[in-house]
Amino acid sequence: MPQLILLRHGQSQWNLENRFTGWWDVDVTEKGATEAWAAGTLMKAKDIAPDVCFTSVQTRAIKTLNLALEAMGRLWLPVTKDWRLNERHYGGLTGLDKAETAAKHGDEQVKIWRRSFDIPPPPLDAGSAYDLSNDPRYAGIAIPATESLKDTIARVLPYYESTIAPQLKAGKTVLISAHGNSLRALVKHLSGISDADITGLEIPTGQPIVFDLNDDLTARERYYLSER
Repeated sequence: MPQLILLRHGQSQWNLENRFTGWWDVDVTEKGATEAWAAGTLMKAKDIAPDVCFTSVQTRAIKTLNLALEAMGRLWLPVTKDWRLNERHYGGLTGLDKAETAAKHGDEQVKIWRRSFDIPPPPLDAGSAYDLSNDPRYAGIAIPATESLKDTIARVLPYYESTIAPQLKAGKTVLISAHGNSLRALVKHLSGISDADITGLEIPTGQPIVFDLNDDLTARERYYLSER
């Protein structure tokens, strides 16, 4: 039975500071590192043994994966990093304090930007302090100026189908360390959640989500490992 484990990165510095992060590269906090190690310890205790791993090209997800694998004694596993597993790009909201943004634009507008399915935030201005056009990890990539959840799904799912699904079909246990919205895209796909309902799904940091899959990769069961 194929098994897929999804792990949102441990608490990041901007999670702690309540700032919009998106594609900006932010490290995990001490608490986030502890969450990552605890996730690995839990997976080992529950006899979860990944064969292959995938993550984004963002430090918080990579470090979470490395810490979890170290706790499991499986740092030797093959790991593929790809930008298509990055967090949703928050455009012009990047770096802004969420409470201050709500005070300026109104709670309802910020809720639309954060939680609507297909309405993206305002685009990031060219030359912004958060412009990633000179970041070598994105060389040759058309970096988005902003993304809705729908846009995020449009890059995550083709990557899943082309690269991750074949590993699952081969009987491998797969671990993905990524982000709230890139993982939300996968949960939506695997669990058949509607466009309207997926916007209300919260994915906590550092909590492994296990999908026991049928041979056709439909979800037989989805659960938080901590609840088993």
